[in-house]
Amino acid sequence: MLENPRSPRVRAVAKLTKRSARTETGLFLLEGPQAVREALTYRPDAIVELFATPAGWERHPDIRAQASYAGIDVEHVTEYVLNAMADTVTPQGLVAVVRQTPTSVRDVFAASPRLVAICQEIRDPGNLGTIIRAADAAGADAVVLTGRTVDPYNPKVVRATTGSLFHLPVSVGGELDDVITRAHEAGLRILAADVKGDDLLSARAEGVLAEPTGWLFGNEARGLEDDALELADRVLRLPIFGKAESLNLATAASVCLYESAFAQRAATGG
Repeated sequence: MLENPRSPRVRAVAKLTKRSARTETGLFLLEGPQAVREALTYRPDAIVELFATPAGWERHPDIRAQASYAGIDVEHVTEYVLNAMADTVTPQGLVAVVRQTPTSVRDVFAASPRLVAICQEIRDPGNLGTIIRAADAAGADAVVLTGRTVDPYNPKVVRATTGSLFHLPVSVGGELDDVITRAHEAGLRILAADVKGDDLLSARAEGVLAEPTGWLFGNEARGLEDDALELADRVLRLPIFGKAESLNLATAASVCLYESAFAQRAATGG
C-alpha cells in the first residue's frame, strides 16, 4: 500500500493536473468511480495505473470485476495519498492514470461523419466538457478542437464530460481552416453558431439541419471572429423567446447539436 503522500510516485501522478506534465507524458488524470467505470468499459487499454483506497475499492464490486477482466491491477493507497494525487477535494476513493488517445482530424473526416462539433478558442473547461458530453448524447460522430481551445485532458474538462471523453473521437490541435476544408471535402455543411446569424428556425424550415453538419462554436466572451465566420456556409443564432440576455455557450451548443440530431433522424427514419 502506498502511504507516503510525498513519494515520487504520488508526486508524478499529482503533476498530471498541470498541462505541462500531461503534454510531456501523454497521460492524464481520471478521478472518481463514474469516470473510472467508463474508462474500464470503453478504453481499458488506455489505463496505465489504477489507485484506490481499500474502502473505495470495496464499495464498487462492478469496478473490481471490470478491472479483473481487463487484467488491470489496483494499487491500494491511503486517503491522504489519494487526496494528494487528485485535483478534486473528494475523489471518492478511486483515481486512474490514463493514456491520452486523441483522434487525428484526417481520421475524423475519413469516417464519413454526419454530425461533428468544432470548438474554436473555447477557454472554459466546464463549457468544453459539457459540449463533449452533449455531442455524445446527441449522437455526434466526433468533437474537433481548434485554435487555443482548452486541453480536453484538463481535470475539470474530464470531470464535466462524465465519461463521454471515452465514447466518441476527440481531435486536438487542428487549425480551423484545415478542419473546415476537410469537413467540406467529407460533404459536411458548416453551420456557425453566432448571435449575428440568421434565426435557426428558418434553417430548420428549409431542411438545412437534416444535412451532414459540422457545428462551429466559438469563444465564450467574443464568439467567433469574422475570419472564422467567413469559413462557415451559414451563420445561425438561437432565438430568445423570453427575457434572457443570452444563453451560456454550452447550453446553446447542446440545443444546436440536438436540433441537428432531431432533423437528421427524422429525415432518415432513424
